[in-house]
Amino acid sequence: MNTQALVITWATPVFFLLIALELLLARLRGVSVYRSADAVNSLALGVISQIAAVFTKLLTFGIYAWCAGHLALWRLPADSVWVWLGALVLYDFCYYWLHRAGHEVNILWAAHVVHHQSEHYNLSTALRQTASGMLLGWLFYLPLALLGIPFEVFVAVALIDLLYQFWVHTELVGRLGWFDRVFCSPSNHRAHHAVNDRYLDHNYGGILIVWDRLFGTFIEEDDRDPPVYGTRSPLRSWNPLWANAEVYWASAKDAWHARRWRDKLLVWIKPPGWRPADVAARFPKPQFDLHRERFDPPMTDALTIYCLAQFALLLGMTTHFLGLSGTASLPTLLGYAGYLLAGLVVLGALMEGRRRGRWLEWGRLLVTALLPWMPGGWFGIGHPDVRLALPLALWSAASMAVLGRRAVFAAGAA
Repeated sequence: MNTQALVITWATPVFFLLIALELLLARLRGVSVYRSADAVNSLALGVISQIAAVFTKLLTFGIYAWCAGHLALWRLPADSVWVWLGALVLYDFCYYWLHRAGHEVNILWAAHVVHHQSEHYNLSTALRQTASGMLLGWLFYLPLALLGIPFEVFVAVALIDLLYQFWVHTELVGRLGWFDRVFCSPSNHRAHHAVNDRYLDHNYGGILIVWDRLFGTFIEEDDRDPPVYGTRSPLRSWNPLWANAEVYWASAKDAWHARRWRDKLLVWIKPPGWRPADVAARFPKPQFDLHRERFDPPMTDALTIYCLAQFALLLGMTTHFLGLSGTASLPTLLGYAGYLLAGLVVLGALMEGRRRGRWLEWGRLLVTALLPWMPGGWFGIGHPDVRLALPLALWSAASMAVLGRRAVFAAGAA
């Protein structure tokens, strides 16, 4: 398991403890900040981002390590406090520009949009991460490699910057005075996630908000205009794969339909929402409505509990998958990743109330029950093991019995 995945795996129980604390505090204050399906969808996207990272280490870290080793202008010591502090500040500076470009360049927004799709704002939103950000994001950190920031220092400060941003995703922490003027804070970041005209495309800093003050992108949260969360083209789905693909797909369709070659390119590099005039005329989209209803298909309490239980098992399997990432063969990892992704997609269909979701879940449970008994055994174990096979078979049988109860399901879409 790579260092970053290892730290995040160990930090996950802390994340869940803080999410539980936030939920408790919200109930004590009489406010609602969570919806079960939305939280599961956000966490599922975090899982997918970690699965994708297993297969993209060459882009995220490999290129940096090669550049730092072959193209660096200086050789900075990894045991210097000043190197660490400078690296953290420089990393946050580079992050500011990556984050800003992610809102101003459509192909980068296609990756970053995942983090903004939730129409709620809570600590689970912090874990809602992209699976495709590594495709171009590494370019913004190459200056650190050229300056000679050692690879191990770069990995560490990247983690620090990422972990810091977890706590700012909450509505339960108000203004913090001078802190809000220097650092990224819950108030500053709430404004960043809002789609109100006042707040749109502001407050990009990861740890320091001073970058926004320096470059003219800072805005204060205003109680007279409470933030409304989500995106201006709502996802309206709990499918985590579609969440990662929706903007790429919409942009590809616009590029295909554009008559001019210039417009086919501009679709990708113009700001999000830009469309060629001829495409917008032939394929109009609905106007943005700030007061639209949140996407929240009805779920019975029984179905909510069922989906939470199945997601918890998939989360445990993801931890096993990440543990195998340094030793298992590529076919094993691809097979395991496919199983996990399929499970998360099926849970999304169940939470949307789709009838086919039940049949897909029956198939997933059947595979889960039978796979450990097969000659190859479970992923990464290599042989049938009754200590694993029997509990999974019993779990699958019990889950199928629950699925067979009509009362579990609310009326859903076809």
